[in-house]
Amino acid sequence: MVRLGSGAVGERNSLRRRGINLGRRVIGLDTPPAEDSIANLHSDEVEVPGLDRRETVQFGRIRMLGATGTVLMAISALGVGAQPVHQNPVSGVRVVGLFARMPTSMLATSMIGTVAVVLAWLLLGRFVVSGSSGAPAQRISRSQLARTLLLWITPLIIAPPMFSNDVYSYLAQSEIAHRGLDPYVVGPATGLGLDNVLTNNVPNIWRETPAPYGPLFLWIGRGIAAITGDNILLGVWAHRLLELGGMALIVWALPRLARRCGVAPVSALWLGAANPLVLFHLVAGVHNDTLMLGLMLVGLEYCLRALPTGVGVERDSPPSLDRRAWALLGFGAVLITLAAMVKAPAIIALGFVGMVLARQWGRRIGSVIRAAIVLGVIAALTTLLICWGSGLGFGWIYTLGTANAVHSWLSLPTALSIITGFGGVLLGLGDHTNALLSLTRPLAMAAAAFLSLRMLVATWTGRLHPIGALGLSVGAIVLLSSVVQPWYLLWAIVPLAAWATKPTFRGPVVTFSVAVGVLEMPRGAEFTVFQIVEAASSVVVVSVLFIALTRNALPWGIRRAACSTIPKVLRADAE
Repeated sequence: MVRLGSGAVGERNSLRRRGINLGRRVIGLDTPPAEDSIANLHSDEVEVPGLDRRETVQFGRIRMLGATGTVLMAISALGVGAQPVHQNPVSGVRVVGLFARMPTSMLATSMIGTVAVVLAWLLLGRFVVSGSSGAPAQRISRSQLARTLLLWITPLIIAPPMFSNDVYSYLAQSEIAHRGLDPYVVGPATGLGLDNVLTNNVPNIWRETPAPYGPLFLWIGRGIAAITGDNILLGVWAHRLLELGGMALIVWALPRLARRCGVAPVSALWLGAANPLVLFHLVAGVHNDTLMLGLMLVGLEYCLRALPTGVGVERDSPPSLDRRAWALLGFGAVLITLAAMVKAPAIIALGFVGMVLARQWGRRIGSVIRAAIVLGVIAALTTLLICWGSGLGFGWIYTLGTANAVHSWLSLPTALSIITGFGGVLLGLGDHTNALLSLTRPLAMAAAAFLSLRMLVATWTGRLHPIGALGLSVGAIVLLSSVVQPWYLLWAIVPLAAWATKPTFRGPVVTFSVAVGVLEMPRGAEFTVFQIVEAASSVVVVSVLFIALTRNALPWGIRRAACSTIPKVLRADAE
């Protein structure tokens, strides 16, 4: 029997310690705060004075610019929106029905409206967030921004859907559930028949596919179907009211979460709620992501109310939660689980709540396990109640990958596979796109899981606020998933708006929001290249003329730091 010498044993122990230290460093347990570059996306914002008389006049003009843009979008939606194939309320109607016969003009009107809204949003940002010089903005009040948002979305509420036909899939899947069939097994074509009026409005690619949404959403949809029947107009409005409820939850929760993170509530609302992607895709597009985000954010707010000292605060001894704290924590966890019963990705928020709770009880593995058990029981009971109460069961678990049939360029693994496959065709090696997808997608999901683990650990160790860590984790999951629609990125942008304040984050988000808002077609009609070029040309001409005519009436120029008294005001407030 060979015995190792003391030197060999010492070397083996040294290697073992190095391996353990490396592993801890990789998952973020021993990362020094100074080396955590992600934390640098956040800095506290200070309160600043409101608008002066001249800026108030400019603010009123900006509000009217955005409202004019949404009115133009609503009018154009009568001709080029995602209108139903059957039961179109304006088809054949005098005057109003004329819009459908002027596709190029209506496309130009829609594009001018979207550009007007985007410009109004950018101008509004000059009164909300700091400029490039670092000077604080003259911030409008939260009530002013909320009223502006309501003014802008009102025309989109009464207009036909735009940018997406998903609401017609909602109606068909809800009717399947209302008929007592399983929407997680049969699609609209099988469940309702190809001659059904609801089926005919569903895009061809989704007519044979089962529902990918959670049982809570389809349970609510079944109630809507019971009331509206096959009346498409009433069904669309009912779903739009449901999404407006989700929008109200976002507007309620976002400023409260921002204040917890030391961020000005109005800047969070500007980036997270008044964002053109929210207006165009969640409000005008009638997507159920609004309800998911609203429930998730409100749930987070109530959970953090129960754990005020668990965010970035060290405790010598684990504190006990009183009855009120347990009630708030349980209520918030239930709301987050309900959000996951609309769309499953929301459940990840519960993991970050668990890390805050574990930190509250002390930085030990046993605290993490205990928090996981507590929140897991709440989530499991809520899920069982929804699945049993709705009668829809657990079929939704097997349809979560339904959207994978679509190849999305915004998905990093999908884009990489498509580009590489195209390169193979050019080189004469054949198209290996599908084979590459089977490789890149699992690797991307593994990378997303690792990044999420890092964010969970960062929350547990107190390096990152749970709101910021959640947004970064969801952003990684979205970008590395198989399918990415533009509005999916709102799952990360909306919570991050309450935490990330640096231009490193806001700059790319604003650029992406503007680019998608301007380039996205209103759907509902196919356009030729010449129609798009003609419409885009008219948009350029109108935009240039408008900016030239309003160069003195609106704050188009570079904002200068003229508020030398602001530091004195802040010091006086601090004293």
